[in-house]
Amino acid sequence: MNEAEALRMTLSDVAALAQVQRPVVSMWRKRSAASEHPFPEPTALDGGRELFEADHIAAWLAATGRGNNPEARNDVAAFARMPGTAAGGAPENTFDALTALLTLKAMTGDSVGQLSPDELLDVADECDPDDTFLYSELEAQSTSLTSTANFADRLVDSAYNAAAAFEQLLAARFRAGLREHSDTALTESAVGLVAAAAVELAATLGGNSVFADSTRGGSDLLMGVAHAAGESAPVTFLTADDDGGGAGRLVRRRLRVHGVDGGQIRVDASGEFAVHGPVVHVAQYPSPGQPGMDAVQVLSAVEHLVLQMDDQQRAVVIAPARVLCDVPLATGAAGLRSGLLRSGRVRAIVRLPQGLLRSKPREAQALWVLGPSFAEVPIAERWTMVADLSSRVLAEDVSQDLISDIVASMGDRATIRAHSFRFARLVQTRLLLANRKSLATAPSHGSAQSPSGAEAALRVEELERMLQTTRPEQSGEVAVLTRDPNAKARPVSVQDLITSGNLKYIKGNRLEDADLTPRGGTRVLGPAELLNPHTAPHRHLSLMDFAASNPSGRLTEPGDVVFCTSPRPAALVDREGGSAVVFPARVLRLDAGDPGGLLPDVVAADINVLPAADKSWRQWRLRRVPEAQRTQLAASLARLQHGQNLARERLKRFEELATLITDGVAGGSLTLTDPSTKLAEPQTEGTQ
Repeated sequence: MNEAEALRMTLSDVAALAQVQRPVVSMWRKRSAASEHPFPEPTALDGGRELFEADHIAAWLAATGRGNNPEARNDVAAFARMPGTAAGGAPENTFDALTALLTLKAMTGDSVGQLSPDELLDVADECDPDDTFLYSELEAQSTSLTSTANFADRLVDSAYNAAAAFEQLLAARFRAGLREHSDTALTESAVGLVAAAAVELAATLGGNSVFADSTRGGSDLLMGVAHAAGESAPVTFLTADDDGGGAGRLVRRRLRVHGVDGGQIRVDASGEFAVHGPVVHVAQYPSPGQPGMDAVQVLSAVEHLVLQMDDQQRAVVIAPARVLCDVPLATGAAGLRSGLLRSGRVRAIVRLPQGLLRSKPREAQALWVLGPSFAEVPIAERWTMVADLSSRVLAEDVSQDLISDIVASMGDRATIRAHSFRFARLVQTRLLLANRKSLATAPSHGSAQSPSGAEAALRVEELERMLQTTRPEQSGEVAVLTRDPNAKARPVSVQDLITSGNLKYIKGNRLEDADLTPRGGTRVLGPAELLNPHTAPHRHLSLMDFAASNPSGRLTEPGDVVFCTSPRPAALVDREGGSAVVFPARVLRLDAGDPGGLLPDVVAADINVLPAADKSWRQWRLRRVPEAQRTQLAASLARLQHGQNLARERLKRFEELATLITDGVAGGSLTLTDPSTKLAEPQTEGTQ
């Protein structure tokens, strides 16, 4: 292999190939200097960084057995610098040519490294006669085309096929210094969330699924959709024509290398376009082809998307939270956002956690989910689903439940009321427009999720009948009447209640984890128990150890509300008392003589519905219960909680039964029979 064709690696590339941390490679290099197999010497410099010949590195790893990748010799091309980039060439040109060669290899099924530059251009002309996705990229390589083609063959050998090699190149966009392709790169969890939501929304439209991405250079989301949809049903992709942009040509190469020959959307110079029929749009802003979009440009692009939609279409848009839901927003952008909310098509607003944009891990993203506008619903009564996942990790269960909430948000009032939302709240759109905080934390008072007194009374009666029918012993025996909503007491802040003496604030105790045990002694309550009250393992502490380490420490009393603010506000009522509260959890204790209309269960409920970002606990506003209703509400809630406990115990027995028969039958110790045969068996003598 000549100097131009040599594959080179940095020490960071070596670490990635060997599947170790970067400092480990430096340690190998230092300790092996005087050994039988010294670490290979650098063969070039690139901007002050040492470059090592990739084949020498692979041979050294094989000879020494270093690292955690037994296939390092076969995988080395996937971690090497692209030809040209390691020698000071333009990484964008090499990247474009390499992706073009991989696409050509996928389309022809033949090796490209054995062809001369003229032969490669002839084959490219046959595969791309109109030069819409790869011919120009190969023509621009000229003299270095042969070395790039050889590298393409080696890359496919390492990745097993051209499509996988193409994806490896895109995954390595940060290592290769390809800013155009890395500035807007999302994490896998973000792409997976958008794609899974799009696939679920498409399933509600019926027929063959059609997905469209009208952004410049967008393809990550479409590839995510392809992965989420699988091969169970035919899928059609539509992308922007973007004839003059390199990002658009990359999208077409990416679809071709995966065997997808999608259609195109004609987008004019102003950004307007039209797509007809049932379709789910996916879009990321700023887009890969326009990474410098500001708030006005992002919202204008969303506006073009909304204007061409009808009630057969859905859309999932991901963009910075500062544009889609946060405040403040510049006047021009704020007007655009308000106009989009008034359109009625913004069905869901979800603020996502930080870390989803690779190049800006501290910038939070947000989702807008667009759908039917329900034109028959008066503007003043329209609603939008909002959710704040700022403090959540996008684990599988979180994503699945959020998607379930999103799909439900597309429905009418009846559909929404039938769905149990985990993360979302329904807020009247007029309240969103008037809100001065993040749209994802808009107040829900008067929203579609807060029914009128008459509606609530009817629903209470319906639920009571259902509980009586299914499990009479678990019924709460609740009866209600409607009352004037204007007669309710005004909520009061925690600080005002502390000042007036209705509430007392007690700090949590500093406890060492080593002193805690799973059983025996005094119960311990901390954030873990507050966030997962029914599933968190119990923790206990010796009362003597507690007294020794906290001479002034105090245990809870029955009815104390234990709360925390991080990672999100959460609270529970300690009904038995006698628990040790571990900091950062704290206690709010109601004054027994004058609780000021407070009820422990209502206080805990008010805290548990607060947005994750609301950490100012002294400013939390708590609802008060009329004195004549406090005792009756407490008794009703106690009966309902007893029914809930019985239901949980019943669920545990179901789970235990399922485990026993699964293990018994699979392990060969049990045999299942038809339960009806027990009734038909004749009684034997001695049992009568």
